[in-house]
Amino acid sequence: MTVKDIAATIEAFAPPAYQESYDNCGIQVGNPADEVTGVLITLDVTEAIVDEAIERGCNMIVAHHPLIFSGLKKIMGRTYVERVVRMAIKNDITIYAAHTNLDNVHNGVNAKIAEKLGLINTRVLAPKGDLLSKLFTYVPLADADKVRDALFAAGAGQISNYSECSFNMRGTGTFRPGENTNPTIGQTSGPRENVEEVKIEVLVNRHEQGRILAALRASHPYEEVAYEFVPLSNLATNVGSGMVGELPQPMKPEEMLAHIKASMKAECIRHTAPGIKRIEKVALCGGSGSFLLRDAIAAGADIFITADYKYHQFFDAEGKIIIADIGHYESEQFTSEIFADILRKKYPNFAVLLSNLSTNPVKYFY
Repeated sequence: MTVKDIAATIEAFAPPAYQESYDNCGIQVGNPADEVTGVLITLDVTEAIVDEAIERGCNMIVAHHPLIFSGLKKIMGRTYVERVVRMAIKNDITIYAAHTNLDNVHNGVNAKIAEKLGLINTRVLAPKGDLLSKLFTYVPLADADKVRDALFAAGAGQISNYSECSFNMRGTGTFRPGENTNPTIGQTSGPRENVEEVKIEVLVNRHEQGRILAALRASHPYEEVAYEFVPLSNLATNVGSGMVGELPQPMKPEEMLAHIKASMKAECIRHTAPGIKRIEKVALCGGSGSFLLRDAIAAGADIFITADYKYHQFFDAEGKIIIADIGHYESEQFTSEIFADILRKKYPNFAVLLSNLSTNPVKYFY
C-alpha cells in the first residue's frame, strides 16, 4: 500500500475540490509512491508527533491541520514548522492533511460534533455554491439506458440523498457523415441522417467532470459524442460550512452548556448571556466559525457552538442567540475518529493508529 492509496481513500470521502482557497490540503511532505508501514492520525503535526510516529513504527502522519499553509523559502529549523519538515524528511515520514475539505463535506468534522452532542435532523448550515455543472448529451434511443447507467456509475445524477437522477427528452438529431469518418449510423460521405435520439440531462460535481466524461465517451456509440457542461450556481446541499440540528428534547441554557462541556471534553466555555429560556435548535462549526453567526441566526438556532471568538464579536449575538466558544482544539479533537473510520473500513488489517498525545497549545489555569 502506498501514500497515494491512503490519500485517494481519504479524498474519495473529502475531495480536495471542497477545500477553501486559503487552504493547503494533501501531501505536505513525502512521495506518493512510497510504501506505507503504518499511519498515525493526529489533529496537528508537531515534533512530538513525529517522535511518536517513529516510536510506533508509522511512516505516514495523517493530520487535520496542515503543517504548511504558505511557501517555505528556507528550512533551517528556526520554527517548529521548519523543524518538523526536517525531521520528517530525515526519517522518511510522509505528512498528509485534510482540512477544510473535511470540514465542508457533509459527514465530516461538523457531523462528528453533532454526533457527540446527540443532535438529530442535521443539515449543512451554509451550503457552498459553484460546485455543480449540468451535463447535456444526445444518445440514440436504443443506447440511452446503457449511457445513463455508465454516467450514474461514474457519479453523475446525485442530488442530496437521491441517486440516478436525470431528465430525458426525445427528439430528432441530424448529421451528415463526412470524409474520414466511421459513423455508427449512415455511411462515410453519405446523405444526412435523421436519428431518433434522447437528450439526457444530469447534475455533475465539477471535480468529477473528467471521470464522467470518460464514462460518457466509453459508453456512447457515436464516433463523435455531442455534449455540453454548463456551470450552475445551485447550492450543493451536502457540502458547506457548519451544521444545524435539533436536540431530541429541549434543554435549559445551563443544562445545554453542561452537556456541551461534558460531550466535547471542554475545559471551559466562553459564552454570551443566556437570555433564551430553552435550547431546541443548535448551530455549530468546528474551528473558527464566527463568520457563520448570521447563518446560525437565520436558521433559527438558539445557540451557536464554535471557537476562536474575539471579545467584540460576542456583542454580535445581540440577545438573539447564545454564542458558546468551546476552544479550537476542543471543537476538532474528535476529527481523528473520522480518519480512523475511513481508513480502517478500507484497510481493516492495516496499522491505523490514533495519536496518544494532545497537541492543544492552549492551557488553562484555575
